[in-house]
Parts: sequence; structure tokens; C-alpha cells
Amino acid sequence: MNSPLHQSSSTSYREDFSEYVAHLQLHMALQARNLVPTLTKTVDSREQMLHQTQATFEKIVSRQAL
Repeated sequence: MNSPLHQSSSTSYREDFSEYVAHLQLHMALQARNLVPTLTKTVDSREQMLHQTQATFEKIVSRQAL
């Protein structure tokens, strides 16, 4: 039997995951159109910060409890 609490957390997880997937798809589409810098070595400190922030965000999201 599913308790209301379990159903609520499951729904919340699905919404969070769907939002993450949508964000990732948007990023991939923008990168394919060269609107986002590629993940190659960068010299510009702003690009490095963007890549570090993006990598950190993706790592945190991927390690969230299922």
C-alpha cells in the first residue's frame, strides 16, 4: 500500500527529475546551436567559472537520493 506521504515524495521526485531532464535537454540544444560554450579547455576565467558551476550542479543533481 502506498501512503499519502510516500506518494507525495514520489511525485515530488518525478517533478524534480523531469525538471532536471528538461534543463539538460535545453542545454544540449543550445550547445548544439553553439549558444553555450563547449566543454573544452578555456582560457577565459568567466568560461571556466561557467563550466565549474555547470559541472558542480550536474554532479549534485546526479547524486541526489532516489
